[in-house]
Parts: sequence; structure tokens; C-alpha cells
Amino acid sequence: MYPITLPPMEYTPEQIEQTRLRTRLTKRFHKACADYTLLADGDHVLIGLSGGKDSLLLTELLGRRAKIYKPKFSVTALHVRVKERDYHTDVTYLERFCAEAGVPLIVRDTEIGETATDRVGSTVQHACSNPCFLCSWYRRKMLFNTAQELGCNKIAFGHHRDDIAETLLMNLIYQGAFATIPPILQMDKMPLQIIRPLCLIDETDISRYAVLSSYEKQTKLCPYEHISSREKVKDLLSQIKALNPEAIDSIYGALTNIKTDYLPHPTIKN
Repeated sequence: MYPITLPPMEYTPEQIEQTRLRTRLTKRFHKACADYTLLADGDHVLIGLSGGKDSLLLTELLGRRAKIYKPKFSVTALHVRVKERDYHTDVTYLERFCAEAGVPLIVRDTEIGETATDRVGSTVQHACSNPCFLCSWYRRKMLFNTAQELGCNKIAFGHHRDDIAETLLMNLIYQGAFATIPPILQMDKMPLQIIRPLCLIDETDISRYAVLSSYEKQTKLCPYEHISSREKVKDLLSQIKALNPEAIDSIYGALTNIKTDYLPHPTIKN
């Protein structure tokens, strides 16, 4: 018998771009996990799955990484719905996406209620000045409670490099502090660590990959979405990147390149 010769497979430009982009995203994901020791044997990681492009990519990458022998860890995704917020989440799509990624999905509902600020206590003033605060607070409360219920020791969020730069600018402008969201953070009052495996990935790459991979966008009808402080800083960062396309590299690099000799040091006299 003569060997059968198959015609070479032809890939579209979009498929080639998707493959190359997936490779770059995966490399940056693995580098972050290695540089900041985000994963270890025996970890049980809970993903905060909002349904946005960032958390979808995080689920895809962690699901793929969990299939590798070392380190051996397990992963679960949690999607939290806030009853008072008009988020049209396609849970069927999220279930299908997580099944393809090999990640179990849990969907839970929470509500703020009219007297929520009284229950939050000392955060009342912050809640009144920031309409996004309560929504975020109750989502995270559900995440922490579920993580402890499932015996998870880590919670993974889909924050990327742009988020880290935005948070730094927000703290500088509104809080007068040089601080941002770190790749890994140990919680003070519970045996949980927050990890951010997408911390070395740019939002532009995630957005493009989401299009090429046909991620389904969830409908979000939040009345405060476009007036929040973060949205204003996001617009500011876009203007900065227009001046310098490598601004995110510079801002991220500044986090580990602090010149203390060129910062003010108050002199206390007796």
C-alpha cells in the first residue's frame, strides 16, 4: 500500500493570531506564577468568576495549568450574583465554559438590602461616598465565606497589569499613598491568600484574545459604571498611554524601583 498524503492544513490569519496570542498569555501567566510563587502542591484555589473577559481567561489558564502534574492543585470557580444589581449573566454559558476548562462552577446569590450600611459598620461613610463599594463588599464576602466552606486556601482574581497601574494612580490621587494590588496577599484575619496570576498581562492582549476566542460578553447595566473613580482613572491612564505607549511598563517597573534618596524625609527636631 502507498502512504496516504494529506493536504497541509490551512489556518486563517485569525487562527494564527489566536495561537500566537495564547502562547504569549500562557508564558506571562506561568512567569507570574513562578516569580511570585502563586501556586503550590495541595492548593485549592477559588476563582472569582464575574463572567468578564479577565475572569474567563483566568479560568481557562488555571484550568489548563491544573492538569499539569507539578504543582498539583485543584481549582473551583464561583460566580456571585447581586440581586439589586442589573447584571444579565448567562449562567448556561458560564457552565459550558467552565466545563470545557475542566473547572467546577458554583453559582450563588447575595443581596445588599436597605440596611446593609448598618451591617457593614465602620465602612458606612465609604459606602455612601462610593456607590460601587457595597456591591464589591458583598461579592467578596460571599467569596471569602465560600472559600472557607470549601476548604480553599487561595482566592484568584483576574486583575491584570492595567488594573495594577490604575489602582496605583487611584491611591496616589485619592489616598495620598504609594500602594497598589499585589500579585499575592496574605489575609490578616483568615487563612487565605489572594493571588492575581494575570498581573503580568496587558488588558489589550486579553481584549483581543477574548474576541479571537469568541468569549461571550455579559450584559452589565450598572448605573454607576461610567461615573466611578476607577472609570475616571482608567480614562486618565488611556490619555497617559497616548503620550507614552509604554507607560504601563514604566508604572509597573516603578513599583520595584523606588529611589528613596529622592523622596522627602521629614526631620524631627527635639
